Amino acid sequence: MKLLLTSGGVTNPTIRDALVAMLGKPIDEATALCIPTAMYGHPWNGPGVRAWEFISGRSENPMVDLGWRSMGVLELTALPSIDDERWVPLVRETDVLLAAGGDVLYLCHWMRESGLADLLPSLTDTVWVGLSAGSMVMTPEVGEDFIQWRPPSGDLRTLGVVDFSICPHLVPDGGAGNTMAEAEQWAAGISGPAYAVDDQTAFAVVDGVVEVVSEGQWRLLSS
Repeated sequence: MKLLLTSGGVTNPTIRDALVAMLGKPIDEATALCIPTAMYGHPWNGPGVRAWEFISGRSENPMVDLGWRSMGVLELTALPSIDDERWVPLVRETDVLLAAGGDVLYLCHWMRESGLADLLPSLTDTVWVGLSAGSMVMTPEVGEDFIQWRPPSGDLRTLGVVDFSICPHLVPDGGAGNTMAEAEQWAAGISGPAYAVDDQTAFAVVDGVVEVVSEGQWRLLSS
């Protein structure tokens, strides 16, 4: 897959341009499915109003409201109860998957349970746009600080599609998010490369090549 791993969504022209480059066409010619699943596992995000805001494009994080040609919902918790023929062709023909933030291990669990994780390697032309947990799920590990929900299996590994970890929502001291000091403490418990990024920063990953696209602040904390 092509990956656009964001902290706060498609928040500026630089990130938007990276998305359009991955698509190879304007956003208003592309089809998308939004995945709200991560929200239900997080105590602050859902179920309820915030999940509806994300799906309806009324969230403060620009994702669903970018002007797509069409938009649908892919709820991963429902997929194990229906036949693959009902959803796999839909995913294959869709240009973009938009993964909401929330609880990263809850999202990872349902990506595996639904079969979506197994499908990902075959989606070579699809763009995955992650928001916070929707980005972190593609990393090898998230660290104890970002674990609220624990899967029944006890497996705390994420998908490992990329080889680095992400601390999102970097803010100045006193802001609502993660400070650099908190990010450094988090990175000390991560075994591989670790980045702290603010909501104006994203990672564009195409054919295994990683590019930081940013109009904000980011830092490689360990390599």
